[in-house]
Amino acid sequence: MRIAIGNDHAGTAYKLAIIGLLKSMQIDVGNYGTDGTDSVDYPDFVHPVAREVEEGKADYGIIICGSGNGASMTANKHQKIRCALCWNKEIVALGREHNDANILSLPARFISLPQALEMVKVFLNTEFEGGRHERRIEKIPC
Repeated sequence: MRIAIGNDHAGTAYKLAIIGLLKSMQIDVGNYGTDGTDSVDYPDFVHPVAREVEEGKADYGIIICGSGNGASMTANKHQKIRCALCWNKEIVALGREHNDANILSLPARFISLPQALEMVKVFLNTEFEGGRHERRIEKIPC
């Protein structure tokens, strides 16, 4: 499995911890985020993640910014991307089960690092339910 990850300055510490978690799970990681805390523009780091997922080079993506909103909006401009902005494990599970989310957007300034790590685990371990949800996904323009 390959996960593409990107972040702005607000998400650097979270990204580094998530990369550690993913590597401990033997998951290949494509790091497109900043490694610093100087102010940067999140689209510069989100577009490469979305492209990797869109082109099938990564199975999933994880993006992190202060609120998660800008990153999510940017990712969802890409074809074939269904990015879920999540703030707890239950929303993560529903994003995967009902919406077949392929990118997880995390709001670094509104969740703790332990919460973020748990949310990543839920994201990776939850399957899309299909069924009635499939026809809804098909109605999202690509």
